[in-house]
Amino acid sequence: MADYRTMGTVGVGSRSANIDAGLKAHMSKIYGLMSIAMLITGGVAFAVGTNEALLAAIFGTPLRWVVMFAPLVVVFAMGAMINRLSAGAAQLVFWGFSALMGLSISYIFAVYTGISIAQTFMVTAIAFAGLSLYGYTTKKDISAWGSFLIMGVIGLILASIVNIFLASPALQFAISSLGVLIFAGLTAYDTQRLKNEYLQMANHGESEWLAKSAIMGALSLYLNFLNMFMFLLQFMGGRE
Repeated sequence: MADYRTMGTVGVGSRSANIDAGLKAHMSKIYGLMSIAMLITGGVAFAVGTNEALLAAIFGTPLRWVVMFAPLVVVFAMGAMINRLSAGAAQLVFWGFSALMGLSISYIFAVYTGISIAQTFMVTAIAFAGLSLYGYTTKKDISAWGSFLIMGVIGLILASIVNIFLASPALQFAISSLGVLIFAGLTAYDTQRLKNEYLQMANHGESEWLAKSAIMGALSLYLNFLNMFMFLLQFMGGRE
């Protein structure tokens, strides 16, 4: 007769293996969605940024204010409405948001050289991969970072708005320096948060929740990557 203790151990081991496999699939989907969003953003930014007529029509008119602040409005609206959206609708909003972000940062192709943009992107990608890996593998609980980092993001947004009118190089340098550090921390923090959220919900098996969680997780990491890239570009970008 089979030993019930052996059967129990096998059952626990099988369940653990299923959770691990599910976690890997979930995180892979998050990174996949984020990568597609980055491709959309890069494609739109390049198409608009290398077209002088489009750049002038957008950034040479009051339309630039709409382009600058629209992504912020969309991301807050998406967070507020995610529970009422279907997974398919949320994904479409995410793609639309990534295209809008591409439009808002398209000016970088008129300000910085293509080589420096590519180099900064590669540095950001390497840093992001290392920070995300740390967040995924570390045994240390870094959840306490969250409140401080979110407060830092709010401070950056307010300081950036103020500096639109002040145009202070010293304030811009401080914003860029803090921005790199804050979004580097958020990359590790969000990766661990997404991993823990999945582990907490693994027993429920709600496919709709998992799909929305992957989209919102991809949005979080996408924003961390893009902001870290933009702040690093302030230091590494070679001007035209």
